[in-house]
Amino acid sequence: MMGMMGEALTQVVIPVAALVGIGFALLQWLLVSKVKLSADSDINNGYSDSLIEEEEEGIDHEDVAVKCSEIQKAISVGATSFLFTEYRYLGIFMVVFAAIIFLFLGSVKGFSTKSEPCTYNTGSLCKPALANALFSTIAFLLGALTSVFSGFLGMKIATYANARTTLEARKGIGKAFIVAFRSGAVMGFLLAASGLLVLYVSIHLFSIYYGDDWEGLYESITGYGLGGSSMALFGRVGGGIYTKAADVGADLVGKVERNIPEDDPRNPAVIADNVGDNVGDIAGMGSDLFGSYAESSCAALFVASISSFGISHDYTAMSYPLIISSMGIVVCLATTLFATDFVEIKNVSEIEPSLKKQLLISTILMTAGIAIVSFLALPSEFTLFNFGSTKTVRNWHLFFCVSIGLWAGLVIGYTTEYYTSNAYSPVQDVADSCRTGAATNVIFGLALGYKSVIIPIFAISIAIYVSFSMAAMYGIAVAALGMLSTIATGLAIDAYGPISDNAGGIAEMAGMSHKIRQRTDALDAAGNTTAAIGKGFAIGSAALVSLALFGAFVSRAGIETVDVLTPKVFIGLMVGAMLPYWFSAMTMKSVGSAALKMVEEVRRQFNTIPGLMEGRAKPDYATCVKISTDASLREMIPPGALVMLTPLIAGTLFGVETLAGVLAGSLVSGVQVAISASNTGGAWDNAKKYIEAGASDHARTLGPKGSDPHKAAVIGDTIGDPLKDTSGPSLNILIKLMAVESLVFAPFFATHGGLLFKFL
Repeated sequence: MMGMMGEALTQVVIPVAALVGIGFALLQWLLVSKVKLSADSDINNGYSDSLIEEEEEGIDHEDVAVKCSEIQKAISVGATSFLFTEYRYLGIFMVVFAAIIFLFLGSVKGFSTKSEPCTYNTGSLCKPALANALFSTIAFLLGALTSVFSGFLGMKIATYANARTTLEARKGIGKAFIVAFRSGAVMGFLLAASGLLVLYVSIHLFSIYYGDDWEGLYESITGYGLGGSSMALFGRVGGGIYTKAADVGADLVGKVERNIPEDDPRNPAVIADNVGDNVGDIAGMGSDLFGSYAESSCAALFVASISSFGISHDYTAMSYPLIISSMGIVVCLATTLFATDFVEIKNVSEIEPSLKKQLLISTILMTAGIAIVSFLALPSEFTLFNFGSTKTVRNWHLFFCVSIGLWAGLVIGYTTEYYTSNAYSPVQDVADSCRTGAATNVIFGLALGYKSVIIPIFAISIAIYVSFSMAAMYGIAVAALGMLSTIATGLAIDAYGPISDNAGGIAEMAGMSHKIRQRTDALDAAGNTTAAIGKGFAIGSAALVSLALFGAFVSRAGIETVDVLTPKVFIGLMVGAMLPYWFSAMTMKSVGSAALKMVEEVRRQFNTIPGLMEGRAKPDYATCVKISTDASLREMIPPGALVMLTPLIAGTLFGVETLAGVLAGSLVSGVQVAISASNTGGAWDNAKKYIEAGASDHARTLGPKGSDPHKAAVIGDTIGDPLKDTSGPSLNILIKLMAVESLVFAPFFATHGGLLFKFL
């Protein structure tokens, strides 16, 4: 019994949707590039001289455009050189790890080239283990390269758009918003579409060799997810350490000690800080969400390949995860037009609601899209693999699984927004606590973070229960995919934040008027909240993805049940639950020690360069950039090694049952730590912005900048920086990466694992 969509149509729909996504991204990029940076641009960017005089209060507009262009170039050069250096290190890692995958998986059957009986589809022959080793290695390299490519492209687009957003802010808030949002959309669509296209092409190329052996084909394709996430881990940690070392150094000396504004050109760490926004928040986030997307697709495809779809070779039903992603690209395309073309923003207060509407519109449209896909692509009844037995499922069951993942994502997004936006009472309470100093601010902020975990965990738990009871492990995999199906919109909203942040920095450094700076600040404050929403999505989807991968690992490793009462499993649980804390300790300490060096360097320049405070001398930006670069490249290796080596050591020495415990433990504790860390940091940051903006009577009693409550808020913000931009967002990669690595190495662990227990 096949679905209504034929195989030929499926073969067309997926690549066409991906190409449409790429085309739309290029169109948005063309529209952004119409804003000119050079002084002799077309008749002053298309508006009359009188307007400039009124807006700029007499500042020479040509001079401003040239200054913005110079600053943008400095940021772009800094970000590019850092990423190239980082990718050189990652290139070595890729080669070494690819060799490990090949050797471990090849040794499962002693590097034999003979066909094996299939693991699940008994009675038929599958390709040799050596082929699986080779193709898993190729998939790993493809995933890693796509991940690096998406991070790098995102950074390029962001550094291209930041100064353009600043210049458009002279025409009004609406114009600046559109430039920042369009640039975010370029990244979102490029990433979603290229991830889908590369996966689709890889499956087709691999099938030339594998033919009818779908079990082997989709098992080797899981390497794609592993490649994507391993690059994301290093990108996230390295970028996070870079950006926060600079940020903490710039804030502590500049704002607290010297009382100069954020992004003041006299501050030596200011360029490093702006470079950091691009390499951490943009390149890191891009790779991270690409990793989630690749893994949830791989988990769903793997579980489907050992179910009736794979055994009866129903290509359309098998490609269900890819068709959902194709639908997602089309839906996000329609949603983006609401922000850029249908509705114009005229007022500062409309920015945040407009971004929130993006989430809501995409979720509602996508629910309809999922219904269409589920009824066209799936047979009305089929069976799914369920830990050794099979489960009969109907197509509307899968519609509910994907939809509940999608809506759980929306709930997590909105909850995060409630706890981190300064429009609501939680952040206002944190700001109010700054009256009595930094200590009460820290206490309130921590409490807010812990409390913000409650609703997301219930949302994830309900999604897991519903999707598992309807469609077993496959249900959870597609629920994760549902949460990520609107990834293009999610990423556009997320990338918008750092672009606005940079735009504000450029306005301050170019000496633009107070009015312009107010506009960019408003864009930035909304961007902070949307960045927190993006992290909420990334963490929530990571929880579902790793559970799906965990299920695939358990079935591939041949474990009947994971019994918590056996000591082997329980010790794994304990150790797994400890790993997020160990990992966070490493990343926080790295930021702390790099920030220490940065603070000393900034102080040294203020004390030794004559005329720096008066603005007569230029600071030495390059030294600060070098401190951040060196620290992040050196410090990203230990946390990365911890995550990559844990599954290998646990599986090889203690066996698959202990490893199952480790995965479950790290999933359960990692999600909680990640959500509370991101939201605490986001709330502190916005409490500080709330006081600085002074938009309400309450905020004005706490301000202005430089007052004691403001200084207390800056200290809270500084503590929150590594929490929200280094430890929190990297933890979701820890959870996913360990699960996908265990799945890829499962054949090896099942055959040769548990060496210690064999001798004891």
